[in-house]
Amino acid sequence: MDLPICPLCGRVIPDEARQSLHHLIPRLKGGKGGPVVLLHQICHSEIHATLTEAELAREYNTIDALRGHPRLAKFIKWVVKRPPDFHKRSTGGRRKRR
Repeated sequence: MDLPICPLCGRVIPDEARQSLHHLIPRLKGGKGGPVVLLHQICHSEIHATLTEAELAREYNTIDALRGHPRLAKFIKWVVKRPPDFHKRSTGGRRKRR
């Protein structure tokens, strides 16, 4: 069986890696039941540490848009050098929900 690939960083997601589903449009902004993607938990945490729910809904509701954000692009460049099961807390904490 092939392992899933994280669409944000492009690394495989092994079974033992922390992982979670990301709603491309936040549930609080009308995305309940909408498209979701499986990500490494570290990638998912970085998205929410970088962008507000409103920004995610309005401008960053696709993987391409997320990958194009300057902070996330820098994060991706850094995280691709780490093992697929690597995890650490994101700096900066969660952004306020709007």
